Amino acid sequence: MRTLKAAIRYLSFIILTLGVYGLLFVGRLVISNKIYWRQVMFRAWTRGFVRISGMNIDVIGTPPGPPFFLVCNHLGYVDMAALRAVVNGVFVAKAEIRDWPLAGSIVRGMGTIFIDRGNRRDIPRAGEEIIERLSAGEGVIVFPEGTSTKGEEVMPFNSSFFEFAARSDTPVSFASISYRTPAGELPAHTAVCWWDDTGFFAHMWQLFTVTEYTAVITFGDAPVLNTDRKALANELHDRVSRSFIPVL
Repeated sequence: MRTLKAAIRYLSFIILTLGVYGLLFVGRLVISNKIYWRQVMFRAWTRGFVRISGMNIDVIGTPPGPPFFLVCNHLGYVDMAALRAVVNGVFVAKAEIRDWPLAGSIVRGMGTIFIDRGNRRDIPRAGEEIIERLSAGEGVIVFPEGTSTKGEEVMPFNSSFFEFAARSDTPVSFASISYRTPAGELPAHTAVCWWDDTGFFAHMWQLFTVTEYTAVITFGDAPVLNTDRKALANELHDRVSRSFIPVL
């Protein structure tokens, strides 16, 4: 029964992704407000994923309204759906995601800002793109740990992500995210967090075998402002760590 449910969810995810991507492409041809249409389709995709995967979301604090620059710890691809279901924004992601089958296509179409983290010269370019998105009234979400983890602790933040914010006096909002699964299910650090060498589709199958799970998102009470990028990174790491609930 569990295998059948996972198979149905998997098929539903593929249909959802292809359907939303098709509507996104067609809508771009006839709708003049491209940002609005992209936001509508991204919202539809994330809400569909939330329902298909059995995700419940508990929100602590008040999510920021766009435009905003939001940082959060990173536990896996599920973070994008959980956060986007609560706040209206686009993500900064590693360049490799562009090549993911199915998911990569829709992530590209949803306005994701890609960054080659192995190339320091690409960081200023990404910073300029973030400023453009903020100026256009969009929210931008980044995972400054630079990698996903199993949820034992929040890894140090890469200060290079905050260079543009420090130079432009941009206030930075923050949040922490954690997951839990019911008793008798796979633990959240295995089923939800994606931090090991398991392939994307293999991990998603594992996720879909879980009956339900809960994302707990805790938003900070006020943005942080600092003209020193290293001090800004350290202060944000400290605040996110204080609200972070370890994944069991």
